[in-house]
Amino acid sequence: MKQILNNLNKLAKDKHNENKKYFDKLKKKQPKNLDYIMQDLHDAEFKKTDCLKCANCCKTTGPLFTLADIERISKHFRQKPQQFIDQYLRIDEDKDYVLQSVPCTFLDNENYCMIYEVRPKACREFPHTDRKKFHQISNLTLKNVAICPAAYNIVEEMKKKLPL
Repeated sequence: MKQILNNLNKLAKDKHNENKKYFDKLKKKQPKNLDYIMQDLHDAEFKKTDCLKCANCCKTTGPLFTLADIERISKHFRQKPQQFIDQYLRIDEDKDYVLQSVPCTFLDNENYCMIYEVRPKACREFPHTDRKKFHQISNLTLKNVAICPAAYNIVEEMKKKLPL
């Protein structure tokens, strides 16, 4: 896995212009069944991907925390939401709540999430490759292929299955 992660950033950079052009075309001419195809590609990739072997998303980026996330997680810790915010979060340049630092505070040394059952929505949905209206998140996907080997593989398969 370490080998893949070491190469992922370079692979993603090498493919960035190609992927950007592909997604620009996809926005203009999206297949009617795009969401179904993406769901199939996502499911197939995650049948063979073990996130616990990687956890690069948790090690290199932090999720946005919605107010609902903060409520749910602070309740889990038996804290008031403001206590949770003060202890773990900061407000970023976009005025969103994010972790004070990465790697994620809640990632243990075996890549398990210590708050998995109550984790933020952004973590539950990552890498967003099965999201409805997938064509609307191409900028996010372009970033995620450099972070997540599964997202990289899904985009490569997508280009084969849906040549534009």
